[in-house]
Amino acid sequence: MDRAVPEDANRRPLTVEVRRVGSGAVVAPVGELDHHSADALREVLGQCVADGCPRILIDCSGLAFCDSTGLNVLLATRLDAEAAGGQVHLAAMSPIVARIFEITGAAAVFAVHRSVEEALAAMPGD
Repeated sequence: MDRAVPEDANRRPLTVEVRRVGSGAVVAPVGELDHHSADALREVLGQCVADGCPRILIDCSGLAFCDSTGLNVLLATRLDAEAAGGQVHLAAMSPIVARIFEITGAAAVFAVHRSVEEALAAMPGD
């Protein structure tokens, strides 16, 4: 039996937008977060922490998919942010992305919010 492999043309490439909010950042990855694209997000998140911005809100509303590589980027960023005195919050996960966090138990180590607005209200102020 042949196994179908998705063509690269069918993949949604990952883009990452960052906006500063006080001493924190809202990072919005859009597309598929997987082993092909995880380095792009890792670089952006690492730069946030290196720039003295360890309070990070990840707006997951644009994520179409997240695999274990993407999950590991988020977990590693959480540790880096906490080591720098910050934290990582997640917001607006689609059901498919939320299921990955539920299955792996990763949801228990992040502050997860229904919306970006809710997350911003819950994050410590400046």
